[in-house]
Amino acid sequence: MGVDLTGKIVLARYGANFRGLKVKGAEDLGAAGILIYSDPRDDGAVVAENGYLPYPAGPARNPTSIQRGSVQYLSSYPGDPTTPGYPAYENTTRVEGGNIPRIPSLPLSWANAKYLFEHELGGATEGRKLDGKLGNHLVKIANDVDTKVMPIWNTMAAIPGHIKDEVVILGCHRDAWVMGAADPTSGTVSLLEVVRGFGALVRQGWKPLRTLVIASWDAEEYGLIGSTEWGEDFAQWIQSHAVSYVNVDVSVAGSRYRASASPSLVHLVKRSAQDVAHPTEASKTVWDAIYDSGPYTGELDADFASMWATMNQTLARAASEDDVRNVSPLGSGSDYTVFLQRLGVASSDQTFSSTPTDPPYHYHSIYDTQMWQETYADPGFHRHVALAKTLGLLTLRLADSIILPLNTTEYALQLDSYVDTVEETASGIATLPNLRRVRDAISRLQHASAKLDVEKADAEEAFREALRNLPHGWFGHTSVVYHIKNWIKHHLAIGSTLPQHDDMVLTFPEAALRTLSPVRDITEQNLGEGPLYDLIRAGIKVKKVNQKLSLFERGFISEEGVKDREWYRHLGVAPGKYLGYGATTLPALSEAILYEQNATLVEYEVTRLTALLTQLAQNIKP
Repeated sequence: MGVDLTGKIVLARYGANFRGLKVKGAEDLGAAGILIYSDPRDDGAVVAENGYLPYPAGPARNPTSIQRGSVQYLSSYPGDPTTPGYPAYENTTRVEGGNIPRIPSLPLSWANAKYLFEHELGGATEGRKLDGKLGNHLVKIANDVDTKVMPIWNTMAAIPGHIKDEVVILGCHRDAWVMGAADPTSGTVSLLEVVRGFGALVRQGWKPLRTLVIASWDAEEYGLIGSTEWGEDFAQWIQSHAVSYVNVDVSVAGSRYRASASPSLVHLVKRSAQDVAHPTEASKTVWDAIYDSGPYTGELDADFASMWATMNQTLARAASEDDVRNVSPLGSGSDYTVFLQRLGVASSDQTFSSTPTDPPYHYHSIYDTQMWQETYADPGFHRHVALAKTLGLLTLRLADSIILPLNTTEYALQLDSYVDTVEETASGIATLPNLRRVRDAISRLQHASAKLDVEKADAEEAFREALRNLPHGWFGHTSVVYHIKNWIKHHLAIGSTLPQHDDMVLTFPEAALRTLSPVRDITEQNLGEGPLYDLIRAGIKVKKVNQKLSLFERGFISEEGVKDREWYRHLGVAPGKYLGYGATTLPALSEAILYEQNATLVEYEVTRLTALLTQLAQNIKP
């Protein structure tokens, strides 16, 4: 509209992108400050205009509800603003935060925003039209920010597995804005139920094949600080050991099941959701809940209806085929960020989220309470239970599968659609470079992954066949066999899959696992003949395949990172530069084309991405 925002206070509507980027946009355009309000137009059908009473009298939004929240510039980097890229110990060297706003900002309720519209901008309806009109009076804004350094606590637990160098991490944050019944208490409740289930299994003698680490993160609401600082602190250990990170944040805030994940995990996420009963309909599964809606009806605001339709285009396309593309890429806004986009660990996140016919979720407000959960979001807590079951099943399959259930071929196939998205988005905006080299590299990766699929199947079948060929009663009688078995358990990650015989002892003290046998340095080259040696050979194949699978996501990490936000190192996906929570695929290439429009930079990004994909294909070849 050509309005000069210098020195102005901006009144902005919540929604569409991360709140911190609204502040950054105002700051970049010279604004003196910004107020961000919750607009009931975004509440869909459940609004006063359709006859619904405000909470707690009814399901509509309480007009005094205020959405608090961090306005850190999340697209630049998360975590402690004063220690970008390294852990925030008490006495560490600190810098001036580069992702902190320089102008004041405040969240505003609809009740107060409506007052400004009516008194400054010509009425609640007219004022919300983007016509460039300015207010008539001065508005004073002030906020007091406490920037003191204070301790936080991540609460961690571990269930040691038979394999020590393959770890599955499961986490949820526990800090909240005010009550936090949905965010994050619903997620914490579901996580703790999973932990209770694991505890029951442990008491029955179960020990996971891979080690499990469970985390309750602190200070997530202040910019993902707890998980990010832990990830920065233990980066080398995580990259050497973590095979997957399973996240939950808000497990229930509405009726529709939604999942986001690395493409290598989407089939596992779907299968786990299909194997758990729907929370309220016995004939359906949790996966079927991706099409669920709330119980309320009414007219939608035209602007909101258009936005909602655009958001659901991908779901609508995938619904016709029951496609795994219903599991979307991960952007940011929760604790998987450091694991996926800095360290290259395959990650996932699940939730039941709100739809236009659900009661509005009073996000980050005083009304995010247990009463709201019990009355409107999840009466009977059935969705909480269902989400806990899908989380538990997903985690068990990651922990106990002989071959890691990571699908590199699905990932490689989705990369083609990532390039399609770049071309579609840039159409008419920028002159597209020739992306044939990228597509050729993706094709080579797809062929290499298809061969890895064969290697995966062969390795598992060889291992199972070797188990079947073991003579009955061989285990537990001789010192040599005892040591070989320990060596298998410790080095080949397969001890818990050995067949059960009455005369076979499967549980050994940890001291025995640490005291390796004289055959510690056995390799395929110096192995002898016989059933036990066949088992060791098969175990070596399993181990090699699992290393390729766990390191696949790591192959997308570039130490240079994404231009102007180098903390993000994943060239496959990152939070959108102007989205924050939302994902941008092939971020370095996309942003070079869309925003930089610098031919030299674009060519560099094409070359960098091509080289990375070519190396990744080489890494997974048999």
